[in-house]
Amino acid sequence: MSKQLVLMDCDGGVDDYLSVMLLMTMTQVQPMGVIVTPADCYIEPAVSATRKILDLMGCHDVPVAESTVRGINPFPRLYRRDSFIVDHLPILNENETIKTPKVSESGQDFMVRSLQQAPEPVTLLVTGPLTTVASAIEISPEIEAKIKQIIWMGGALNVSGNVERSLEAGQDGSAEWNAYWDPIAVERVWQTKIPIVLCSLDVTNNVPVTSAFVQRIGKQRRYPLSDLAGQCYALVIPQDFYFWDVLATAYLAHPEFYQLREYETVIVTSGLSQGRTKVEPGGRLIKAMEKVDTERFYEYILAQWKR
Repeated sequence: MSKQLVLMDCDGGVDDYLSVMLLMTMTQVQPMGVIVTPADCYIEPAVSATRKILDLMGCHDVPVAESTVRGINPFPRLYRRDSFIVDHLPILNENETIKTPKVSESGQDFMVRSLQQAPEPVTLLVTGPLTTVASAIEISPEIEAKIKQIIWMGGALNVSGNVERSLEAGQDGSAEWNAYWDPIAVERVWQTKIPIVLCSLDVTNNVPVTSAFVQRIGKQRRYPLSDLAGQCYALVIPQDFYFWDVLATAYLAHPEFYQLREYETVIVTSGLSQGRTKVEPGGRLIKAMEKVDTERFYEYILAQWKR
């Protein structure tokens, strides 16, 4: 059975690095590359950390590309600085040089080329904003036919968003950050006919990163991936943190863990609800992860990082 072609587009947050780690453990997947979009990060340390993680895992053949797109509503600097911390973790800095290549072209151009050259339609795993995808489609509209599906961690359908009014004055709290960063790009992707599987806050809110989980992963810290994952989760444990991107990534390997439901949706691109993914009859049909078997998910990622 042939492996599923997957091109990852992340945005350099703590959970993005962990999603890269999980993706690279999947034997049923052929990763074509990792694109880093400059959203929930500072781009230079984020690209560096991503390459070092691939080095740690021996995945030197997986290229990394730096997207040059820009969003409308920047992530808070407090969130973005984690990219510097992860890039400086000791486990990622045992070697003086990085072997994993960074391509010379922009992330959006790399996405276009990768899709054009792919022998079959490709799954896009997007764990950040959709801006790089929208940009690639604008550059080369014909690549839409080469995209099998988009698995996107983003949006909030029937729950509140996580764009806090205390951080973003003038917003009503209905938007999720990956959508809010560039709602125009989300709307552009919504205009395509590409199948979309949404991992929204509706499901991720039920899968928090807890002290109990960090203790479980601590018991297997003799394994390098568990050690790195534990350090990353320790970094964010003081805040409300969830398995956002990792939950979306695990769907690639075990869709049977999830229950999906179809929704008709529209994207709010301006005003108090800018970035809201709104359920509305007659809107764009998507599939959303409604429920997940939490314990099977926990057991799966613990097993995958036990190496």
